[in-house]
Amino acid sequence: MVIKPTNILSQSDITGEDSMVELVNDYLRIKYNKPGKAYVGLLHRLDRPVSGIMVFAKNSKSFERMQKQIKYRTVDKYYLAISAKKAEKLEQEITHFLVKDSKLNMVKVSSEPVEGSKDCILRYKLIGEKNGKFLYLIKLITGRPHQIRAQMAFIGCPLMGDIKYGRYLPKESHNLALFSFKMAIDHPVIKERMIWEAYPESKGYWKGMEVFFPIK
Repeated sequence: MVIKPTNILSQSDITGEDSMVELVNDYLRIKYNKPGKAYVGLLHRLDRPVSGIMVFAKNSKSFERMQKQIKYRTVDKYYLAISAKKAEKLEQEITHFLVKDSKLNMVKVSSEPVEGSKDCILRYKLIGEKNGKFLYLIKLITGRPHQIRAQMAFIGCPLMGDIKYGRYLPKESHNLALFSFKMAIDHPVIKERMIWEAYPESKGYWKGMEVFFPIK
């Protein structure tokens, strides 16, 4: 498990900029004195402006076993998100349908299935409000690209700092108020449930929100 900072790619792209895969590779190579590249299995991604917990596999067998857990939705992934808007319901499970627009690198959300769409499901709970900022606990049921950002915007609660789905809102920065704070997955060898939890630093959009941590 590692903590991804904001504005770092999950994996390399055409920009050639640093990515978490490369940084983890360098760490493992140095730690275990490997002559070549270390194996780094990317199990899930976080958008570039998103920070928080990421989990990688250190060998191909572990990667395959953990990837199956993700496929069959037995992995628990929780996020913290901040919006300047209060949802109509304090807690609910929402289901929508996403269609990816590759040209714009965005997704379009609809209430009903359309051609080429995929279902997306999450549960949210309003944890608290401070200084006009509403803190949500979000559990991902599916793991679609931009899912949390798009779904929360669709219900009228775009995330603070989101230049794609909340671009008309005033922003303190372009860092996104979305943090991967908890993840649970079965160990690929000993089968015990592994649970990691972390909280964002008290700065930017998160400043003052530490009064709600830890979350029970």
